[in-house]
Amino acid sequence: MASDTFDTRGLTDLRSSESQTLLDEIDSLRGKESANFGKSSVLEAISGVPFPRNDTLCTRFATEVILREANTSSATVSIVPSQEDSPQRNQEDLQEFKKTLSGLDELPAVIDEAKSLMGISATTAFSKDILRVEITGPNKPKLTVVDLPGLIHSDSKQQSEADVELISNLVQSYMENPRSIILAVVSAKNDYANQIILKRAKKADPRGLRTLGLITKPDTLPVGSGSEQEFIELASNTNIEFRLGWHVVKNRDFESRNASTEERDRSEEEFFSKGAWKNLPRHMVGISALRQRLSKILLDQIKTHLPNLIKDILKNIDDCEKKLEELGDNRATLDEQRQFLLKLSQSFERLCKAAIDGNYEDPFFGNPLADAQYHKRLRAVVQNQNFKFAEVMRISGHHRAIYGRHENSPAITEDQIVMRRSQAIQWARLILERSRGRELPGSFNPLLVGELFQDQSCLWEKIARQLVEDIGEAVKEFLDRVLRTLADDEILHSLFANWINRNVNERFERANRSLNQLLAERAKHPITYNHYYTETLQNMRQEQQTTDLKDKIRNFMEKNDERVIYEDDILSLAKSLSMQREINMDDFACSELLDSMQAYYKVALKTFIDNVTTQVVERDLIGDLWTIFTPTDVGKMPAQLISEIAAESDEAVGRRQQLGRKLHTLRKGLEICRRHETHITLSSSPLVAPFPPHTVT
Repeated sequence: MASDTFDTRGLTDLRSSESQTLLDEIDSLRGKESANFGKSSVLEAISGVPFPRNDTLCTRFATEVILREANTSSATVSIVPSQEDSPQRNQEDLQEFKKTLSGLDELPAVIDEAKSLMGISATTAFSKDILRVEITGPNKPKLTVVDLPGLIHSDSKQQSEADVELISNLVQSYMENPRSIILAVVSAKNDYANQIILKRAKKADPRGLRTLGLITKPDTLPVGSGSEQEFIELASNTNIEFRLGWHVVKNRDFESRNASTEERDRSEEEFFSKGAWKNLPRHMVGISALRQRLSKILLDQIKTHLPNLIKDILKNIDDCEKKLEELGDNRATLDEQRQFLLKLSQSFERLCKAAIDGNYEDPFFGNPLADAQYHKRLRAVVQNQNFKFAEVMRISGHHRAIYGRHENSPAITEDQIVMRRSQAIQWARLILERSRGRELPGSFNPLLVGELFQDQSCLWEKIARQLVEDIGEAVKEFLDRVLRTLADDEILHSLFANWINRNVNERFERANRSLNQLLAERAKHPITYNHYYTETLQNMRQEQQTTDLKDKIRNFMEKNDERVIYEDDILSLAKSLSMQREINMDDFACSELLDSMQAYYKVALKTFIDNVTTQVVERDLIGDLWTIFTPTDVGKMPAQLISEIAAESDEAVGRRQQLGRKLHTLRKGLEICRRHETHITLSSSPLVAPFPPHTVT
């Protein structure tokens, strides 16, 4: 291009031959002053960018001018909205506002349009929103210049007390940035001792290491007056000292507001060539000298913060790499998508198999003492759930809690019924009486054992289904944690929706079918070939006989007050112990029926617990959990399904590209910073004293 449409030669001049490379990487320049003291005019003179300004009102919002080098020239204007809610402004309109300029002469009109969106009006003087002007082109320095609203001393009809506080907080937030250069602009039209910016600059930069004092409007001072001499002394850095010193510039006044840049510079040069101002060193006066000073200051500022800057770059590189790792491999084509899913399925299969086998060596499983990490150890979770299930079944699985003579009433749940053995016999008698067949007196129909057992085991279904539900939740949580570790949220949701949920649901359905089959066995005639049944039945009868014998002996001893046993007493005791007859045949049958049911219940309980844990939980739910998503599955997936699961959204593609560009820029910047770091010493700058390694407060 023969000429640059977006001419910012003022800023380009800040790039000295020594500082050009570093300035291309990181810079920041902040302009601050009291209201309507010519700050915007100064920044316009430095940069060539027409900042918003007015003779009667100061800047109303922060304006960032961001310059970046590019092959082609362009300029865009956007708004960075604050979080402030106001009926005069619409957040969506602010976020969507973006204008492309064909020349910087269009900027004032665009700024007026932006002011309207920000809600700036006769009643709202200032805004927390930021106007961002991004200018790119060949030979542009990587530099950010910020024009801030001037500090207001007091409220007025046009500027409320809230405006005063708003501007104060905004300016302070920028000034406290230890990497900013503060241009403390004071106007010669007012006594500098009363200008609040100097106090603010001292507070933000107590040692004056990054503050450059800037005097504007020196042409308003009467020639030869005491006030003129005071400002000359101020410029000489004798009254208020800054390590960076002071500078004096003369901007356009109202009469010369339309003068060209060249005319403005000639007028300024003529002014500083006569009168008392000609005695000041030439490097301290004029906009051209200011650019040269700022170039050196910027370089020294960057050198000072280079070690911390390198740390920040390394931190940002690490952050970018982690975010790119979360996005996974590039997935633009079908082959890339399938390859991505193949790798994902291999990792998924490995972690699932390790979790099922109880092999927790992989870092994925973490610390078992942390709840979040414990749930990754699926085998431990399942085993503990199975133990809990077996315990609940033993304690609370029987519907009727039956206790005998000389036993205490057991603790029960709300679903259980507690009864003495005598009451249980009456319960069995009722069933016996209503189910009589052709059996002989004193005997019972064997089918009645099944009826009593069905009642006694009616709580099994509720407990077993709760186990399946708990294991199911544990499996889902485990799968979520595995895939969340291996892929980003987008892949996680897509994989669950298109593949995992269907396969997991099939497992749950299969597990419930198996459980239904086990529960259906309860309704069939009891069958067992386990010798434990007869052993249990014999033990129960023996215990009952032992209890009866103890009662008879106790009764005999209570009748024998002399505590002396004679021959007749022995005969009487023997007859009493040998008499085991039950006069009521139904009571005898019911007692035998109840014992048979309880013996069979104990055998069936053990079998049911083992069947539920081995067949329903182990075989149907978790035994081969890793097979729900394998490389073989990926290889058989149709192209459409592959794309539905693995294709990146437009947002993800944009994010990957953005992170890639950012990572490239950061690595390039790190290389440059490290190259310059080896040549930097703390005494390299005559204008800036070394900063301590921490933020100056």
